[in-house]
Amino acid sequence: MANVLVVTSKVKKFIKESSGCNTSAETVDVLSKAVEQLCKKGVEAAQADGRKTVMARDIVIDHI
Repeated sequence: MANVLVVTSKVKKFIKESSGCNTSAETVDVLSKAVEQLCKKGVEAAQADGRKTVMARDIVIDHI
C-alpha cells in the first residue's frame, strides 16, 4: 500500500452503514490513488492559472 490519503475507518464505516457491505483493503488503496490523482490535477490547474493555492474549481471529478 502506498500513501493512504483517506481515513480507512471512515470509509469502512460509511460503506457499512450505507449498505451493510464490507470493504476490502484494495478499495482504500484505489480511493487513495484517486485522491492523489485529483490533487495532482488540481495542482496542475492552479499552477497553469499562476496560483500557488489549489481551489475547489481546480478539482474536477468527472465520474460523479
